[in-house]
Amino acid sequence: MNKDLLSLDGAIGGGQVLRSALSLSMVSGRPFRIVNIRAQRSRPGLLRQHLTAVLAAAEVCGARVEGAQLGSTSLSFSPGPIKAGDYRFSIGTAGSCTLVLQTLLPALLCAPDHSRLQISGGTHNPAAPPSDFLQLAWLPLLRRMGAQLELNLLRHGFAPAGGGRLELHVQPSQLQPLHLERRGAVLSQQARSLLAGVPGHVGARELERLANRLQLPADALHCVHLPEDQGPGNALLLEVRCEQVSELFAAFGQPRVRAESVADLVVDQARDWLHSDTAVAEHLADQLLLPMLLAGGGSFTTPRRTPHLDSNIQVIQAFMPVRIHCQPLAAERLRVSLTPTA
Repeated sequence: MNKDLLSLDGAIGGGQVLRSALSLSMVSGRPFRIVNIRAQRSRPGLLRQHLTAVLAAAEVCGARVEGAQLGSTSLSFSPGPIKAGDYRFSIGTAGSCTLVLQTLLPALLCAPDHSRLQISGGTHNPAAPPSDFLQLAWLPLLRRMGAQLELNLLRHGFAPAGGGRLELHVQPSQLQPLHLERRGAVLSQQARSLLAGVPGHVGARELERLANRLQLPADALHCVHLPEDQGPGNALLLEVRCEQVSELFAAFGQPRVRAESVADLVVDQARDWLHSDTAVAEHLADQLLLPMLLAGGGSFTTPRRTPHLDSNIQVIQAFMPVRIHCQPLAAERLRVSLTPTA
């Protein structure tokens, strides 16, 4: 394995570039230095959730780190051996628990023994996949690849308050390649409006609009009232279960944003994917690349190339001897395949 220091330019993307680099450094043992972290964002550098991911990764593999401070735009990370353990990390804000979890999971799958991971912070915020996405869309595919894991949502945490908690149990696992060409027939659609310290009419309006646009029956609509101390917060979630995959589409209530507009965001995401006749939607697409790397190969179809997909491909190919090929098949249909080159 090449252990030479890898230099990365974080300006090619956002926080995902850093998170993928941390994951890849841990599993490959290759040190890296990254500059221009989140350079194109309105608040460049490390925010609390990014710093938590760095410090958590360093603890999992005993890494030497330089530049791990809030606001830092450059970082050096030199990993040691991955260690199994009982890990607990607190972001301290509504920063995303799910993104920190996704950073650490590849390493924990390669650890020598069972690990438990508990993360506190935001579980439902607009800038990251909600925990439901991991539970219903992402992790089922990892289990099909051979991952032995269980994720529990212990407490919801909405922006801006945070306070949520996730707990993950992971067994060392050897992943196998997965090939997803088509999603198959739609089996069911279920919508949930999560409300914490938010009036019930907000959820009712979201679900009514979504049902009208997607022609969903009443028994597919669920308004979930959470304890007020877990809010204020509101999330609208649509699970689409198909023969080969399930997808989860989400949008979040915001001040001065009408409930109907929140529903429209979810409907538009779902329709975009359903009309494309591809296996996975755009968010799931870039998040399958690292598991497929661990598996030594895989492929999927998705509607289009996105900046997240492209930046993730660049980072993976910089670290590892793999080729990731994006082949246009038709309008709104792209096949992405990962194969080793050595």
